[in-house]
Amino acid sequence: MRVGQADIDRLEGVIKALRARDYREGGGACRELLRVLEPYGAALRRGIMSEALARRLAGVVADLHNLVGWTEFDSGRPVRAERHFRRALELAAEARNDDLVANVHYRLGRMYLHHRSPAEALDQFGQGQLAARRAGTPLSQAILSANEAWAYALLGDVRQALDKLSRAPEQFASCCGDAAPSWSAFFTVNDMAAMIGTVRTELARLVDVGHSREAIPALTEAVDGYGPDMARSRSLTMIWLAVDHALEGDLDHAAEVGLAAMEIAGGIRSARTRDRLRPLSECVRRRVSDINARDLLDRIATFRASA
Repeated sequence: MRVGQADIDRLEGVIKALRARDYREGGGACRELLRVLEPYGAALRRGIMSEALARRLAGVVADLHNLVGWTEFDSGRPVRAERHFRRALELAAEARNDDLVANVHYRLGRMYLHHRSPAEALDQFGQGQLAARRAGTPLSQAILSANEAWAYALLGDVRQALDKLSRAPEQFASCCGDAAPSWSAFFTVNDMAAMIGTVRTELARLVDVGHSREAIPALTEAVDGYGPDMARSRSLTMIWLAVDHALEGDLDHAAEVGLAAMEIAGGIRSARTRDRLRPLSECVRRRVSDINARDLLDRIATFRASA
């Protein structure tokens, strides 16, 4: 079989469309469709093509595994996810695409962060930074810096967390106007605000509740900016916002935002939205004497059970 530019463009277009669906509906909504694409990508790789096309195809199939890994992670299957991420790294290196290498390391690190392994996450983010610097892509550097800040926050290292958090907007500002590949195009001003709020929320939970004062406006800005095309991100960010309101003792707002987040999450096939409710439950449980707290805890328990 002879493989041409149009074949690779077609596969790349389908991956881009499924990535957009993942943002809207969660990994569970497109995981099976992506798995159907895997043998197609492998078949193309066995075809006849020029060396330049073969290298480009290796990058596209690497991103296919990158997205499959992400949807497996979002669906609560970390072992399968890691297998795909590792294959994506091999193929991205074969394609000599350092920016894609950086993105796969970012996603591996996010999986470790989600499962509360910040040291392993930092190792992945560090490898990603090296690749992003080789590629000369400040957007990827900003993504990785913001996530390094998150990892340091989980370790309770305020100085390192805030240092990394201060670098990310500077790196992000230097890439404005550049065309971003689909794997990093998600990171806009909304995601930057969400990451600032996320890091501050983790510091508020683990170090000093005073960080909630910085988290709430950043998270509110992100929530207001997310549209229906980023429904999962909006729900996840709203849950953090509810956590901050609970930490500040504002159970009215915590309940209002938390219930709205669950309403959105109900239409998304993502295990991460369910998992993100755990820290909200922990915060609310400390104020169980409040009727809003008891109601919110009941609603969370019902949602997680049904999910």
